[in-house]
Amino acid sequence: MDKNLLTIDSVRNAVQSRDTTAFSIAEAHYSRIQQEDEQIGAYLTLCKDRALEQADRMDRMAAEGKVLPPLGGVPVAIKDVMSTRGVRTTAGSKILDNYIPPYDCTAVARLEAAGAVVLGKTNCDEFAMGSSNENSAYRPVRNPRDLTRVPGGSSGGSAAAVAADMAVCSLGSDTGGSIRQPASFCGVVGLMPTYGRVSRYGLIAFASSLDHIGPLTRTVRDAATVLRTIAGRDPMDSTSADVPVPDYVAEIEKPVRGLKLGVAKEYFGEGLNDEVRQAVELAVDRLKGLGCEVVPVSLPHTSYAIPAYYLIATAEASSNLARYDGVRYGHRAGGVKSLSEMYRRTRDEGFGAEVKRRIMLGTYALSAGYYDAYYLKAQKVRTLLAQDFEDAFRNVDAIVTPTSPTAAFRLGEKSDDPLAMYLADIYTVTADLAGIPGISIPCGETKERLPIGLQILGRHFDEATILRVAHAYEQE
Repeated sequence: MDKNLLTIDSVRNAVQSRDTTAFSIAEAHYSRIQQEDEQIGAYLTLCKDRALEQADRMDRMAAEGKVLPPLGGVPVAIKDVMSTRGVRTTAGSKILDNYIPPYDCTAVARLEAAGAVVLGKTNCDEFAMGSSNENSAYRPVRNPRDLTRVPGGSSGGSAAAVAADMAVCSLGSDTGGSIRQPASFCGVVGLMPTYGRVSRYGLIAFASSLDHIGPLTRTVRDAATVLRTIAGRDPMDSTSADVPVPDYVAEIEKPVRGLKLGVAKEYFGEGLNDEVRQAVELAVDRLKGLGCEVVPVSLPHTSYAIPAYYLIATAEASSNLARYDGVRYGHRAGGVKSLSEMYRRTRDEGFGAEVKRRIMLGTYALSAGYYDAYYLKAQKVRTLLAQDFEDAFRNVDAIVTPTSPTAAFRLGEKSDDPLAMYLADIYTVTADLAGIPGISIPCGETKERLPIGLQILGRHFDEATILRVAHAYEQE
């Protein structure tokens, strides 16, 4: 038994039957981290004492003949934008370098309540702002499939940890594609639930109307298991939806024959790499072979998604990041002579270049005289994008697209061109703006053996259908 290649069910079953122990599985993962992570950079902070204590608890339950919870003994990694009680939480930023939260993020608490063993916190673009994981204040993450390439962002550490067998599954956050694009680049499964399906309590905010928490896993079944665990209404988050949570694991076994899958021409236009196009078209043909009906659909406002997203997201970031002022927690500049100097120097020393860029863009978009021209207009475009999806879903059950226009690009390739970097999210931001769920699953490789991702988008709160389609394709 290779303890670093197990799925959620195989970990739980092995611990339950006492074929092995949760403690030894956790130790195997820490050994793997020690061997591999110096060159990959997926983790920022490990919490070994906390992990082994939980593993020991699961082993005692198994020894006493008690039924283990759904994630009993499963090693998980948590993106470092989610609060973890007593464990350093930086959001990939120097401004939170010494921050230790007094409470757990709801999603983390639910994972641990289900028996998960939290190994540590994963590296990410600073405040989740980036598409390559090169914006971390600590170090970039490298793609386990090719160390000269990026793992995607901003949840690059979470994707790399799973791809490099340093965690069975992980949690990431998705604001404009930050779960699905790294999943595509690293060759794993990445699921972004509907906005409001998973509580955001304890998630360090980037853009509050766009942020989602979701899993990165090896298999679709594992993604369904994690979502079933973390989904549901939370009184601590007023935006979490009071909508029944299906048994996603049971739902994925339902046949897909007869489902209508939309293919939008707007996602297959200029800028799409030929190898990516061929892999996605082949995947669509395989779904057709499974009995799905492929239907052309149109999402006519797609071309406006990137500018709308980068106005709304930066405006919300400008507001959210105003709290980092050196007064209450986090970094505070020393040797200052006035309050205004402390604010300026604290934020100048604590924030990186990309975060500063987005704060300035957002502050400008919200300023007097420009609010109507930029922010308000972007919100109107957002409504049109959401309407496009509503119209399409009247005729189809899900929409299939490429996850990213290219496979993983090289480290430093887009660092000096923010616009080129922003366009890496062209196929993912639309779902965040509309608040619908999406999943990326591996659907092939380039000639250079780099993974390619297939994205499946669904109706609000219909994660069951996209998981079902993804599982059927994965099994095929």
